[in-house]
Amino acid sequence: MAAAPSQPNSAQSAPPRPVPNPWLIAIAVMLATFMEVLDTSIAAVALPYIAGSLSATNDEATWVLTSYLVANAVILPASGWFALRFGRKRFLITCIIIFTVSSFACGAATGLALILIARAVQGAGGGALQPLSQAILLESFPPQKRGMAMAVFALGVVVAPVLGPTLGGWLTDTYSWRWAFYINIPIGVFAIFMISRYVEDPPYIKTARPGKFDGIGLGLLGVWLGCLQIILDKGQEDDWFGATWIRWATTILVISFVAFIVRELRHKQPLVDLKIFRHRNFTIGCLLIGLFGAGIYGLITLLPLFYQELMGYTAFAAGWAVSPRGIGAICAMPAIGYLTAKMDNRYLIAFGFALFGAASLWFGEVNLSIGQWSFLWAILISGFGSGCVFVPLSTTAMAFLKNEEIGNASGLYNLFRNIGGSIGISVVNTIVTRHAQVHRTELSGSLSAARLSVQGAMQGIQHYLGAQGASPTTAVQRSYGLLNQALDAQARLWSYVDDFRYMALACFACVPIVFTLKKAVRKGPAGAAH
Repeated sequence: MAAAPSQPNSAQSAPPRPVPNPWLIAIAVMLATFMEVLDTSIAAVALPYIAGSLSATNDEATWVLTSYLVANAVILPASGWFALRFGRKRFLITCIIIFTVSSFACGAATGLALILIARAVQGAGGGALQPLSQAILLESFPPQKRGMAMAVFALGVVVAPVLGPTLGGWLTDTYSWRWAFYINIPIGVFAIFMISRYVEDPPYIKTARPGKFDGIGLGLLGVWLGCLQIILDKGQEDDWFGATWIRWATTILVISFVAFIVRELRHKQPLVDLKIFRHRNFTIGCLLIGLFGAGIYGLITLLPLFYQELMGYTAFAAGWAVSPRGIGAICAMPAIGYLTAKMDNRYLIAFGFALFGAASLWFGEVNLSIGQWSFLWAILISGFGSGCVFVPLSTTAMAFLKNEEIGNASGLYNLFRNIGGSIGISVVNTIVTRHAQVHRTELSGSLSAARLSVQGAMQGIQHYLGAQGASPTTAVQRSYGLLNQALDAQARLWSYVDDFRYMALACFACVPIVFTLKKAVRKGPAGAAH
């Protein structure tokens, strides 16, 4: 009996578990983020090959992306609740396992239905990886060092979309499109090992009581996000509101969105705590990260599309041409991570948007005579500018939140970035298609057959074709065909120029918005809790 009291004493005297190095935690969670973001862009390059292999059309193959993005978007804002309910570490590892196993299923799929199901499951598993990783990073470092932590996180979020097309093109051309999914398996296994070893839940996670699961809230969230993503993905193909189904989908979107907001604001323990938007920095930060997502994903879409469509590059060559953006972002991270703790972050964010806008203006000088590396410096500058925006904006948006609020906030913050990216991709594609028609009409007005310059050009082409052995009739027909091709190419070129210039205007318009943020105090650990 005398030995009984000694048991708690011996337990109390046991040495505490050593606190892991926060940089090991940063590497562990960055692996998960890198894998998830990489897969979003790497699969886009392989779509034509997936369609051919699975006997599907290109339109049907785009659902490989849409199914992933819808499931991903639904889980993003709900990740905070799941982390509180099941434990953040356990939930994160479970999501990585789901993502890794479904990646194998995507690669092994033998039909379109199978790969769509696997991609939806993969999106659900990957939806929580970004917000959970960001929350763990922000809580693992003191406020004055969060800039460096977010610089590491940004390597996954900013660099992965740039490497995706290049790596995806190389894997698809060299091996098979299936390896665009199989590559996730070793990364996922290593991420699980690192997180199991170095990541621990904070005390408030272990004692959290998130309440009953809000199934109605999740259902409304899934409906409006699903409608939004499908409209953005298919709107241009079906003439936007000219299509009856898009008008109905928009009506459902608005009704479910309003119902979701009312539900979450009135529910005692909501799935997504929307009251977090009472913080001015977080609200403005979400707006800016949405605009930033539209800009960077729009640019990532436009440049490879231009190289492939108008310059005749392969997917790998186009990805290789834009890959220096990753170098620019990597070069920015150490400097920005250091400067975020030394100066007002608003100046860094404004500088980043200005750089991105300047690079977009530079891209607006594009023509059909450029070489593969003509825009090397513009691409490097755009990558550097993206690093200047992402890191300080993340730390400033979260600077005034308590640790208990960061998990929920991270899900919403990343949701705004993803929605902004989807809107940006949809907008730039719409501008390219519709402005090409406008410019074709304008250019064709200067090609009147009565103009001597046009007659001289046509005669020169016909003379050249005749010298190559074409009959007079064939030479005339082919000369008109070549003129039509040149007209299409020039009209398409000017639509890209319009896109780049609009993007520059949007970036410059963000600069004054940046200064509506409150300056984050960085004098000590309490600075982030104001």
